[in-house]
Amino acid sequence: MNEIYEFIKKCGTYYLATVEDGQPRVRPFGTVNIFDGKLYIQTGKKKDVSKQIQKNPKVELCCFNGSEWCRLSGELVNDDRVEAKAAMLESYPNLKAMYSAEDDNTQVLYFKNAVATISSFSGAPKTVKF
Repeated sequence: MNEIYEFIKKCGTYYLATVEDGQPRVRPFGTVNIFDGKLYIQTGKKKDVSKQIQKNPKVELCCFNGSEWCRLSGELVNDDRVEAKAAMLESYPNLKAMYSAEDDNTQVLYFKNAVATISSFSGAPKTVKF
């Protein structure tokens, strides 16, 4: 899991896919954190992506570092603990202008039943499950 975290973190931007009424929805994200032994992302509860995840927690993210790409699929689980939110905001202090660990909007979610594959055009894929 740490290797996948480092890969995503170095990419900076990743693209998260959800489903809404059978239609795929993809958008850029930039938050990733490890807290309490789990890989987390962050969003706002008021956003459509949050509502899509509540309805169907199965997601996939993809990022590319210029020579390799990572696809991570799994289920996202909401974590309402203030400590989990605070850890994310400490990792991304610029978010503190929009979010607070104690507000009703900040949402952090961790991956469950995750399968990540790092691929390239020149080598065999590497799969990590967590």
